[in-house]
Amino acid sequence: MVSYSILSTACIVLANLSVSSAFAPAAGGVNRIISSVSLQSNDNSEVTRRGFVENLATASAVIAGASSAWVPTPAMAYGLNKANDRLASYGLPPLSKSLPGGFSALAEIYGKGANRSPLLVAFGFPLDWVVTLPSQDVNGEDGTIQAGEYAKGDTATFFVVPDAKKTDVHSQDKEFFKSALIGAISQKGSNIYQDFKITKLEPVTQDNDKYVLVDFKYTLLTGAGFEVERKGVASVTSAGDGVQLLWAASIAARYKNKTEGQLRAIVDSFRCYGSGLNFSADLRPSNDDF
Repeated sequence: MVSYSILSTACIVLANLSVSSAFAPAAGGVNRIISSVSLQSNDNSEVTRRGFVENLATASAVIAGASSAWVPTPAMAYGLNKANDRLASYGLPPLSKSLPGGFSALAEIYGKGANRSPLLVAFGFPLDWVVTLPSQDVNGEDGTIQAGEYAKGDTATFFVVPDAKKTDVHSQDKEFFKSALIGAISQKGSNIYQDFKITKLEPVTQDNDKYVLVDFKYTLLTGAGFEVERKGVASVTSAGDGVQLLWAASIAARYKNKTEGQLRAIVDSFRCYGSGLNFSADLRPSNDDF
């Protein structure tokens, strides 16, 4: 385990930033951090205090939210046609052809390990985002399905609500969705966020299944002592025997000026399937089978 504090790590990150690099999680459970965050100043000779703080906050936010079980995959390994072929192999409808230009897509199994119930998860995402998948070993599966432009704090993350039962999401109140989303954003601890608020709920039906689109905002509290305002959208559904969601968020300033349309397209494309599908060909053998 890395022993540096988040502040120390963030400072090391900033000391090694280059214009053309990007955050990318490395194999083996260690995050290889390269940032595309650029440090700018009025005279091109020194970093402004404001720029330093903003970049340090971004780096800290990414480090604080990093998973220790990432298996990174380039977006070029995916694509709408590949995702739709995977869906078709299960007899499921394709993702919409109306995904924005510059988008890729995935259709992956969550729960290949014996410690989880399998689900087929599909959604679109920008071509320049990095995809991470759960890790697998003899003890089962860990981590989740996620895509993101990590250096800028833009992410879309799949989450299974713990201990939730099959439910009609269209009949649930705001507290249900608040609890589900707080569970998603606070996996690293309850002390990493404040001021969480749902601003809009919209029940929708996608391919004959029920989803609820949720607009939300919160403040991320980084280990380096910074407060980072974030805004996002999520899509919540109930597939198989539980409740699942895909939440996508970015720093509030980027959400307003750039990412809102992207994040809405991502969660609108989200599909999750469980019941009635034969996943046997995609699952890992249990411990007893080794």
